[in-house]
Amino acid sequence: MTTLTDPPRAGFRLYLLFNDTRYRSLTFQAIALMLLIFAFAYLGSNLFRNLTAAGLNISYDFLGSSAGYDINQRLIEYDSQSTNARAAVVGILNTLLVAFLACVTATIFGVIAGVLRLSNNWLVSKLMAFYVEIFRNIPVLIWIIIIFTIMTAVLPGPNKFRGDSATASMVLDMFAFTNRGIYVPAPTWGAGSSILVLTFIASIAGIFAYRRYTTKLLYDTGRLLPVFWPSIALLLMPTILMYFVLGRPVGLDLPELRGFNFQGGLKIGGPLIALWFALSVYTGAFIAENVRAGIQSVSKGQTEAALALGLRPGRVMNLVVLPQALRVIIPPLISQFLNITKNSSLAIAVGYADVTATLGGITLNQTGRAIECVVLLMLFYLTISLSISAIMNVYNNSVKLKER
Repeated sequence: MTTLTDPPRAGFRLYLLFNDTRYRSLTFQAIALMLLIFAFAYLGSNLFRNLTAAGLNISYDFLGSSAGYDINQRLIEYDSQSTNARAAVVGILNTLLVAFLACVTATIFGVIAGVLRLSNNWLVSKLMAFYVEIFRNIPVLIWIIIIFTIMTAVLPGPNKFRGDSATASMVLDMFAFTNRGIYVPAPTWGAGSSILVLTFIASIAGIFAYRRYTTKLLYDTGRLLPVFWPSIALLLMPTILMYFVLGRPVGLDLPELRGFNFQGGLKIGGPLIALWFALSVYTGAFIAENVRAGIQSVSKGQTEAALALGLRPGRVMNLVVLPQALRVIIPPLISQFLNITKNSSLAIAVGYADVTATLGGITLNQTGRAIECVVLLMLFYLTISLSISAIMNVYNNSVKLKER
């Protein structure tokens, strides 16, 4: 409310954009943004002008032409007459497969090694320290080559499984470990298999709901309910019951030696195993240090108080220490997941057909479209990295300390 003694309010003037502190920062930011836009526009126009002068035109028509090469490891149907776009999709799926598997196993290795490195047992602690120092200080490419060489040199060939003079045999008559890869049973889906899969997914959701309920009950009332065996029962019992009710809709296709190689089942190629295991043990060593730092960031008084209440050491770690340590572990863990995704591009060293080998390798060499292929590769890795960061940041926000 104004009075007669208030001075008249001055109107807006252009000089206020630079003299008034209310507008000055916004003015300089707007100028910087405009200069940045002009700089990128100039660089882009200069690039296209030079490409035109050199007779190079940006075109992605090559994606619709025939690829003309085979891919040994694939998750979808593909042959040499498929398009380059189809080959790129196969490579993308292979990259996502090895990245997902390596992220899961690296996290398991890292959590176990990080916890055991803080063990009071001297031998266990030193063994985990040896693992961490050995694997994280040798480049991952060397580990990929070492593991792949060991697989091809040590494991027997398929011909060693044949006849009375066979020197190798299948494990449980279901698994064959050969220098060409590992052959495992493959599921065969019949009528009602979708219902069985949904039942299994519902069982997993039930496990998470039960564990959340037991944790809340413990925090609210102090009552401790068993977790391990009820979780196993929730996972297996509904699925097994539904399996027999539906008339066994899922079967197994077992690998069998026919001719010079195994037929049937599912083949996990040697390059995939070498890349998967190397990325897991290498990145797991870094995750172990993140876990160790997170655990040590929790005050010892927390552990002592939990033990004084009668909780077992395992319960103390799961219910008291790790939930608080996650706030320290998650941010660097995101970086390790991103490193796994990007390090998977080293798959070309052992012949695994990831997106770098297909789109950025064979397709690029055959078509000569280097700029287009590299741009697509950059967009793929940027998209998958930003997606991983977004998902992990959502989880990080859910476990961070919430102030009142």
